[in-house]
Amino acid sequence: MGKPIIASPGKRSIFKQVDPDSTGSYSRKEEALPDTQELLAKIDHLQERLYAEGKQSLLIILQGMDSCGKDGTIRHVFRGISPQGCLVASFAEPTPEEQRHDFLWRTHQKTPAKGQIGIHNRSHYEDVLVPRVHGTISRKDLEGRFEAINQVERLLTNYGMTIVKFFLAISKDEQRKRLQARIDNPRKRWKFKPSDLKERQYWDDYMEAYDEAIRLTSTKHAPWYLIPANHEWYRNLLVAKVICQTLEKMNPQFPTATDAVDFTTLRIE
Repeated sequence: MGKPIIASPGKRSIFKQVDPDSTGSYSRKEEALPDTQELLAKIDHLQERLYAEGKQSLLIILQGMDSCGKDGTIRHVFRGISPQGCLVASFAEPTPEEQRHDFLWRTHQKTPAKGQIGIHNRSHYEDVLVPRVHGTISRKDLEGRFEAINQVERLLTNYGMTIVKFFLAISKDEQRKRLQARIDNPRKRWKFKPSDLKERQYWDDYMEAYDEAIRLTSTKHAPWYLIPANHEWYRNLLVAKVICQTLEKMNPQFPTATDAVDFTTLRIE
């Protein structure tokens, strides 16, 4: 089975560690499918235990360039879990109301309650990536935001939340193919935005911004995982593997009955 790459804190040029086109030890989708299905079944069971226990929570952050597969990851990896124990939040350009608060306000209020899995499609990291690329933030303010992110992620983990962060790495050529597919397919055109082409022009700048953001915020309590994402099926496998291993480490347990009831003799008339 493939091995996810954990970004080393402070290490430069992290993208040299990941090949977007990698498929690990698999040569085709059909080989990986049984392993993926096994992982998804385990996630379903572990999520039920997490919800029943109600003492811990899991926050999953998905980041990457446009068309990297954030929506697809959510759709495929989490399709078997109970909706009542899962919260999905997507973050686009800040609204006027959100801009009147600190940059962490909008994401902090969408973090999962105990017993829940929270999935953030984009996140507070947008607020250190986009401003840097477009030159709308000073270096001092940018460094302050990195410090604030590390502090709030530590705060969340101190109160029973586990955080895992995924960078879905696709190549520039693969992005071109996916954006063109959205244009060519009438059923996918709703996903295309002209701004996607504008932001694509800043590809190298975004790679530098991601490199710094991941390098400065990949910690033991909130690690970044670099996921090869040119092949959707391999991306799904690796993300599922990390989530399954994370939940196993959290080890949620079904609560025991609080009353002295002998369930072996109890019969409902």
